[in-house]
Amino acid sequence: MTYRGRFAPSPTGQLHFGSLVAAVGSWLRARHAAGQWLVRMEDIDPPREVAGSAASILAALPAFGLVADAPTLFQSQRIAAYEAAFTQLQVTDQLFPCWCSRSDMAANGDMHRDGRCVAAKASDRPPAWRLRVPDIEVTFDDVLQGPQRQNLRESAGDFVIRRVEGFYSYQLACVVDDAFQGITEVVRGNDLIDSTARQIWLQRCLGLPTPRYLHLPLALDAHGVKLSKSGQAHPVDSADPLSALRRALAFLQLPLPASATDVHDLLAQALAGFEPAFLPHCSGYSAA
Repeated sequence: MTYRGRFAPSPTGQLHFGSLVAAVGSWLRARHAAGQWLVRMEDIDPPREVAGSAASILAALPAFGLVADAPTLFQSQRIAAYEAAFTQLQVTDQLFPCWCSRSDMAANGDMHRDGRCVAAKASDRPPAWRLRVPDIEVTFDDVLQGPQRQNLRESAGDFVIRRVEGFYSYQLACVVDDAFQGITEVVRGNDLIDSTARQIWLQRCLGLPTPRYLHLPLALDAHGVKLSKSGQAHPVDSADPLSALRRALAFLQLPLPASATDVHDLLAQALAGFEPAFLPHCSGYSAA
């Protein structure tokens, strides 16, 4: 099977250092395997999107030598596929409508279990739709983080598949699109490792393949907080890509060729010294 990896940012701000690390890590894994590297824009949450950020991210990537092997997939253009998966889950009686509010959930430990709603049906507003989660333990071997084990009922509960506003959840869209794009390995930040068991369960429910997973250490600021667009992390400077790219490779503890004069040469030399099982446990990057 041909290796296929992907970088899947959300358009909630410009490309920052943490996202660059994820992009570089996923690109290196794909290139080392002589496979394909794809880019997917996860633009299915309009309230959180920042105007112009999708175009900004896509324009920045080539400046760092990161060029995808296929046109960008926009999740906003994939609603019909999510609707089909939603219907499949409905037909198999795995979904149920839920009118529980945040305050209802807070009174019950912020967890929804066994398909039992606290709130009664409300005729004046639409429901969210949740996946009924059994008492099941999901295990997987993360390429970097090692064996993982999660009891879905206890740690996630019945999770949302379609929100009250009608937007499909990240979990559903991610699973459907990873299968559609033929992704064989997901390389992303360790902040998303908690989502993996839910996504594996969804893959089983929908009869979709499960890729390998590799969760990278998080890039942190000087206070130990994850760098993120929502946290207004400073964007990387695509006008000076060599400097940021060197920092990203250093964060991943990969060789830093001193002779490289441009990003393509730097990536080529980093790839030449790349180890198959790469990425040691990193302590985090300080922006200070």
